[in-house]
Amino acid sequence: MRSGRPLTLRGVAALLTGLLCAIAANMFAAPILLYVAVLLFALVILAAIVVRVPRRSGAVTRRISTDLLTVGEESQVAVRFDLRALRVPFGTWQDTLPDAVAGDAEGEFPTDNGTHIRYSIIGVHRGVWSVGPLSLRTTDPFGLAQRVQEFGDSRTVTVVPEVVPLAPMSGDVGAAGGTAHTASSRLGQGSDNLSPRKYVSGDSMRRIHWRATAHRGDLMVRQEEEEASPDAIVILDRAARRWESLEASADAAFEAAVTACASVALHLVQEGYSVDVRDSAGTMLGALRGQEDDRDSLLVALAMVRPQGESREIVALLDGTPPGPLVVITGNLDEADAAEMRHGGAGAPILLIAAPQPGAAAAAALRGWSTAELDDDVSSTWDDALAGHVAPGGGHVPR
Repeated sequence: MRSGRPLTLRGVAALLTGLLCAIAANMFAAPILLYVAVLLFALVILAAIVVRVPRRSGAVTRRISTDLLTVGEESQVAVRFDLRALRVPFGTWQDTLPDAVAGDAEGEFPTDNGTHIRYSIIGVHRGVWSVGPLSLRTTDPFGLAQRVQEFGDSRTVTVVPEVVPLAPMSGDVGAAGGTAHTASSRLGQGSDNLSPRKYVSGDSMRRIHWRATAHRGDLMVRQEEEEASPDAIVILDRAARRWESLEASADAAFEAAVTACASVALHLVQEGYSVDVRDSAGTMLGALRGQEDDRDSLLVALAMVRPQGESREIVALLDGTPPGPLVVITGNLDEADAAEMRHGGAGAPILLIAAPQPGAAAAAALRGWSTAELDDDVSSTWDDALAGHVAPGGGHVPR
């Protein structure tokens, strides 16, 4: 609890007026001006005593209507202010809000509902922020002196990234959903029913299907369908060199990437996949298995994620088993780095690039990725990626 300036602008003006009257009374031998000066001084002193002498204490409890506040979402804050004082003061209240949360958190005190205060807030920037303490500003009846007191502690509010609705995946991968699709297409360990496909840069030479190569005249590799996984993996590349700024909420491209990460991960869960969300260093950000708690845990983790560190090879993050859909979200990507990106035989490798350099998308496409440039419209970016949808083994599905 701390106090602000003891006098209002009106009070300061009254003191200056009294001082000028006292000087003028001495210069012009006008006693009436001296009486006016004394009256003004007495009023200011009395106003300060009336405002500051009464002892006040209080307790503040806050309740926010949503546990997690989404960027752009409105939530209601209910504040119970139990003020203990000799009399109910008149003034204004203001709840302290961070810049990352917008709202009209001020009003007249006492309120229409007594000690119950309500106001709305809207999430602006993701993160974990503090709301409070509550300030009470009271003045005397003449408005000369003021007293500002803070009551209660602050409470944290978690602003999580927005989740954007996305179009369903089409083509061979995703048509039936993750687990259902895998159950119908996996052949079982040791089956001879293999479907050869064309060799893609990055495939192991040990998987070359020599009989099919001799028959078709093109280099072919074995595609063991039993190696497909019902899982999907979403990787958020937060290596520092990919992004312009490391400051919280300063890089609009990184904010779009976080929104895309949350939206894609939750969308794939709805399509029936078990989804692992990792960063480019291999740190697990969330494991979605269809539970509400899994969703909340991922969103909280993404609320606090920042660009940092270096990245590892994508293949090293797959635990040796190619996933179904593999979605990688990255920032500044040049042609050389794109040419080195391998998807490890993922069923549907999709690459969303926030700042692609010339030739980067084409180089990634040669590696079997379906690419799209990521901007603020995440839904449109996802549609662009699906327009070049990738079938198992890296071949593009015609649309």
